[in-house]
Amino acid sequence: MWMVPLAGATLERLSMDDLIAKSTAIVRGTVTDSWAAYTGSVIYTHYKLQVAETLKGASRNWVEIVVTGGTVNGVHQNFTGSPTFNKGDEFVFFLWTSKAGLTQIMGLTQGLFALPRDGSSDPAATRAPTRELMLDPATAHPVKDAALSMRLSDLRSLIAKKLATGNGGGA
Repeated sequence: MWMVPLAGATLERLSMDDLIAKSTAIVRGTVTDSWAAYTGSVIYTHYKLQVAETLKGASRNWVEIVVTGGTVNGVHQNFTGSPTFNKGDEFVFFLWTSKAGLTQIMGLTQGLFALPRDGSSDPAATRAPTRELMLDPATAHPVKDAALSMRLSDLRSLIAKKLATGNGGGA
């Protein structure tokens, strides 16, 4: 088995306003399937998401996202900071689709809010702090990320407000 280690990421710190504005779609979804494949020389793990709610973008029943890294034919690529998912995991995903058609999570884990499987009608949407090097976009100085947590209803309201004021247009 070949292991190809790849360097860590340097991320621009994204505010909630940035995440909303730069995302081409924001969905609440559950991971239903995964597989890995090459795109050029990079292995991507593809995840199929069953969409329960569309908060930004065209409404759809499912979406396919890609995350760098995975294993294909015994070759493993690992990208520091790339999240992994299990079937049944539910999140609010802030997504961006490239011109090549690959849909990815904004800012690695910055655009990923976990939802607990507790049956709550208004669960806490939480984002763990990223461990990757993060730079403040205004100063280019390193900054530490912080965890975020808010009720799903508050996250919905924040997104709707930004979209209604015209501050949530896609990138």
